[in-house]
Amino acid sequence: MEPDLFTAAAEERQEKEPSSSPLAVRMRPRTLDEVVGQQHLLKPGSPLRRLVGEASGPAGPSSVLLWGPPGTGKTTLAYVVSKATDARFVELSAITAGVKEVRAVIDGARRASGGYGKETVLFLDEIHRFSKAQQDSLLPAVENRWVTLIAATTENPYFSVISPLLSRSLLLTLEPLTDDDIRALIRRALTDERGLGGAVTLPEETESHLLRIAGGDARRALTALEAAAGAALDKGEAEVGLTTLEETVDRAAVKYDRDGDQHYDVASALIKSIRGSDVDAALHYLARMIEAGEDPRFIARRLMISASEDIGLADPTALQTAVAAAQAVAMIGFPEAALTLSHATIALALAPKSNAATTAIGAALEDVRKGHAGPVPAHLRDSHYKGATKLGHGQGYVYPHDLPEGIAAQQYAPDELKNREYYEPTRHGAEARYADAVEWTRKNLGRKRS
Repeated sequence: MEPDLFTAAAEERQEKEPSSSPLAVRMRPRTLDEVVGQQHLLKPGSPLRRLVGEASGPAGPSSVLLWGPPGTGKTTLAYVVSKATDARFVELSAITAGVKEVRAVIDGARRASGGYGKETVLFLDEIHRFSKAQQDSLLPAVENRWVTLIAATTENPYFSVISPLLSRSLLLTLEPLTDDDIRALIRRALTDERGLGGAVTLPEETESHLLRIAGGDARRALTALEAAAGAALDKGEAEVGLTTLEETVDRAAVKYDRDGDQHYDVASALIKSIRGSDVDAALHYLARMIEAGEDPRFIARRLMISASEDIGLADPTALQTAVAAAQAVAMIGFPEAALTLSHATIALALAPKSNAATTAIGAALEDVRKGHAGPVPAHLRDSHYKGATKLGHGQGYVYPHDLPEGIAAQQYAPDELKNREYYEPTRHGAEARYADAVEWTRKNLGRKRS
């Protein structure tokens, strides 16, 4: 970052009085090797390694777009680059900057390059807040490498960043931090001299609740830790108790261990409430799971199972909703994923119910496991290979599309199961039309009730 009188004074004060800066700022990694998480972006030869000068050769560093949820390290990575590179480093925020500021940086970069061979790295935070015209102003500088751009966004860049800028940059996707990642950051902050320097300790139950509060957001974890540590020290306590943390962040601990019985009990209660069409109870258990720090992908998987197990063809859109929710959750993460999970839970709880698909595959599997199988009827066997005709494969097969009704009254199941019926549809919701369809088709197939 370009030095000035005020920046230098602020940095000098931070060195003399560490507490003048937030804990999250003080604990920012100083090198890429100190970065927790995002290891897929930090391999030797990666774009970020090249940005900090760890690579040589004719290929220069590439401009990059950092895309990921809040608190995953976008600003941190830019900060590490600013400390590690010999390049001139300039930081702008799209919230406060405009075309005028961008052009000033570009002009300065061209002067620095032409005057004394100094390259410029521009970190632009919240790039999705720039309009198309503002993003256009970056193109000549990025294309001609007057600046190496590091842009950060929490929004999908395919929708929020113009295509020409995307094509001139490398898109690096940051993953949500795991509990182990956040735990490592918390423990480092507790002991490091830049952090709390061992002034307080954190019992396991408090640490677990802090991880739940964080929800994969490193900044949120360190902010809550700093507030709770301050409250404990004000009370003359060297240990940050769970009550102190709850009072500080005004958020009660959800009393269950994600690896224990309560994890399964609450998940079971969610699914049974959906099955019972009690939308309010379902939302209660969903909220408990969210507050306990459950992986949103686990919740989404349970909803997908519920859509087939308990709703099935009574509402064919239920599975579509659940799958769409799972895909959305994987893309956005918490806290916004709570909205998507709520959407899906409400839809499933209020949908008409049928377990006919569940019982149908269960009955079919039971027969197979009991050995009720038998050979595939000859007319259904593959007849495309040489010699199949001599074996009688495919002979006598009737092609349904050649018939007016599109259904051929021929045997499909093995002899032992030719009249076996597995699917017994209800007349709940949309499954009523499937009940009519299966009755008509079985009749036209010439099937007899087993």
